[in-house]
Amino acid sequence: MNLQQRISILVDLGKYMQSLAPEWQFAKQSAYHKNIWFTPENIDLSSQNIAENFLQKDKLEKWVAQYNLPETNENPATVGVVAAGNIPLVTFHDFLCVFISGNKQRLKLSSKDEVLLPFLIKTLEKQYPELSQYVSFEENIKGCDAYIATGSNNSGRYFDYYFGQYPSIIRRNRTSVAILSGNENKEELELLADDIHQYFGLGCRNVTMLYVPESYNFVPLIEVLKKYDSLADYTKYKNNYDYQLAVLLLNKKFYMSSGALLLEENPVVFSPISTIHYQYYNNIETLLKELENSEDIQAIVGQNHIGFGQAQLPTLTDYADGVDTMEFLQKLKG
Repeated sequence: MNLQQRISILVDLGKYMQSLAPEWQFAKQSAYHKNIWFTPENIDLSSQNIAENFLQKDKLEKWVAQYNLPETNENPATVGVVAAGNIPLVTFHDFLCVFISGNKQRLKLSSKDEVLLPFLIKTLEKQYPELSQYVSFEENIKGCDAYIATGSNNSGRYFDYYFGQYPSIIRRNRTSVAILSGNENKEELELLADDIHQYFGLGCRNVTMLYVPESYNFVPLIEVLKKYDSLADYTKYKNNYDYQLAVLLLNKKFYMSSGALLLEENPVVFSPISTIHYQYYNNIETLLKELENSEDIQAIVGQNHIGFGQAQLPTLTDYADGVDTMEFLQKLKG
């Protein structure tokens, strides 16, 4: 299977993910029933983003051209991939990188997201049987040539222990922040609401911290955040909201609420589900230096950074943790 064949397969996959094929619709429903955080809307959002931003022929060709990949990988490595499960198809970019590089992969999926990707691969194998030589889903992925593992800060220590002796990429907790000037218009704030709320705020590219200038007026922001009040209709989300609200009340802390989101002044960049933290800043240059040196930040949203509403629309070169996965894979040998 040469590079052009792999690109062609991926383009076909993108078209399928945008289709209304009954089997694909059933698979999405199955994923939702297995994990109710994976609502049909969130699965469709992830699938659409992957199809439009990853699986277009021109984008794939432009991307791989940066790495001078050989037409055929004569000595493919076997890469063990330990996947996260926080949002639908969150490990797709890792799958894509390993596949397009011509290496083989053995994936250990999270129990939270073990329906969608296997279904897509099995569907592709019906047309491209040779795909089974490149991709497998396994519980035990010992004996690989290299590893890519994504998890929490706690699991990251275990990954270091088990995989540290091999070429590896180990990813830990990350989150995203937004820097506001106070001059944002209503449309920009509505797009920021998407960056905060999409996927229930569970993704590493979700904004969980707002940096605002002194005397910032929160009223316009809170008004547009109400577009996501329907999240309170989801029992698990509402349970989180009620719990966080109770904690704030018991501790007699000041908070603001849009109805489905609590805003709390807190220096911690990670915030619980249904809550977003905020901090005031005096000097933008000092703030940026702190953020750029932080290992906790995946993306910065705001003027001169990622545009509002674009946090959940990563491109092929938006590598998790800022580590170039393709460059890593290119150096591997079986």
